[in-house]
Amino acid sequence: MKLRILEMNQIDLQHDKDRRIAQTAGRSIVFYLVPNFSMIAFATAIEPLRIANRMLGEEYYHWRLSSMDGNPVYASNGVEVAVTSSLDQERHALSSSRRPSNTFFCSGLQVENAVNKSLFAYIRENKNSGVTIGGLCTAAFLLAAAGLLKGKRCAIHWENLPGFAENFPDVDVYADLYEMDGNIWTCAGGTAALDMMLSMVEKDLGEELVNRVCEQALTDRVRNPNDRQRLPLRARLGVQNAKVLSIIEFMEANIAEPLQLIEIAEFVGLSRRQIERLFQQYMGRSPARYYLEIRLDRARHLLMQSTMAVVDVAIACGFVSASHFSKCYREMYGKSPLQERS
Repeated sequence: MKLRILEMNQIDLQHDKDRRIAQTAGRSIVFYLVPNFSMIAFATAIEPLRIANRMLGEEYYHWRLSSMDGNPVYASNGVEVAVTSSLDQERHALSSSRRPSNTFFCSGLQVENAVNKSLFAYIRENKNSGVTIGGLCTAAFLLAAAGLLKGKRCAIHWENLPGFAENFPDVDVYADLYEMDGNIWTCAGGTAALDMMLSMVEKDLGEELVNRVCEQALTDRVRNPNDRQRLPLRARLGVQNAKVLSIIEFMEANIAEPLQLIEIAEFVGLSRRQIERLFQQYMGRSPARYYLEIRLDRARHLLMQSTMAVVDVAIACGFVSASHFSKCYREMYGKSPLQERS
């Protein structure tokens, strides 16, 4: 009985602390952790807030961590993170003095496994309560599935973008580092979370503080939200020939309806024979083979990150039939599309 009274007193003390925090100037934040969340996105979102508080000499930013059941959550790297509240507790907090300024949903691998009616209700309740909602890494998927991204710009990790675009064709998704569209903020994950949070700090407290945070974090600038996620093709492939790079970019932009080599040749102003020689020299295979590999790579992402039927994946990647797609896929990856998905 004494233990129960002690626990209740501790809960009351926590609520008193939360109320005092809410009454002071600053920004209160909830980080909702989804199993297999991205640790790098979470860490680079929360650390600039800690540093900002340290530079200020006061706790302007306050945060708490939450999960579905209030139990610890494992990140995708296997690290277990303790939380202080459950989803039900946070839903009740929205109508109290503990309502946060921002709620950030943190996810990563297998984000589709987090689909849950209670979670979607909580996401919508945040919006209806005037809370600014954020999605880190793949969490744009959750916001879109909850119906919050229609008419909004959003960002998601480049690896998840093809599947996201197929699942939510009405959402404006971009391969940007982050998007802050009104009260909906999304970032692509990784260190892009750092840039998005530093942008928030600048809006709240000014550029001078952001510069001091950057110095502490050993980063030289806040990247523009429209900066590219991936390395340029030149660095990614180790290829310096401008014509080859231009052709590859053209191929990547035309997956669903593959172009004939003669069309590509007209686009870059070369003959078919010249293109074939360049690809053998720089890529070690024919342009047709490389184009097929690009399409199969896109198909692999769709199989692993969407619930599209195999035949729909085949069509989205420019194959005339599911059987032809399966044959090419097995030759490339040593397994069928269905085996890949399972």
